[in-house]
Amino acid sequence: MKKTLYLMRHGQTLFNKRHLIQGWCDSPLTDFGIYQAKVAAQYFKEHGIIFDSAFSSTSERACDTLEIVTDGKTPYKRIKGLKEWNFGIFEGESEDLNPSIPYNDFFVYYGGESQLELQERINNTICSLMKEAKGNSILIVSHGAAIRNFARVWEKYEQTTIQNRMTNCCILKFTYSNDIFYLEEVIHHDFSNWKDDTH
Repeated sequence: MKKTLYLMRHGQTLFNKRHLIQGWCDSPLTDFGIYQAKVAAQYFKEHGIIFDSAFSSTSERACDTLEIVTDGKTPYKRIKGLKEWNFGIFEGESEDLNPSIPYNDFFVYYGGESQLELQERINNTICSLMKEAKGNSILIVSHGAAIRNFARVWEKYEQTTIQNRMTNCCILKFTYSNDIFYLEEVIHHDFSNWKDDTH
């Protein structure tokens, strides 16, 4: 049976705005992040997309995004395996301290995860969720690096390529069939109508 997976990154957070490393640590959505989630919600409404099942990382930023996107009307499960890369003692520090990409095993030496560990965790989690998920249309809200590394696992099957970074509330649309994920579409939103009332 074919299923469609909408794999989405959370909205902008305070740490995103301040350029701080944010993996297993958490910070709240900014006003702009809330707006981004509302724009994503509008995308789903305009395309007549209704979710049969929904899952979120246990991080507040992902849960809050999902609740805004579904207008609080879709029951969902919080899943630890959908969390972001664990960056160890670099959590909450300046992004300037990040090594150059690929990170590979860098964070292991500081109490974090290797890239392979992240890929195995996020892939195993999403595979098991898609098997158990009821219905054909599934929403999962997770994190930028986690989502990008999941996509890497299934690169050889992709129907389209990821050209840009995983921006806030970006959506990867996969077709899931015979235990294989096919990337069909990368959806970026237009946030140009945002009016910042703080200035």
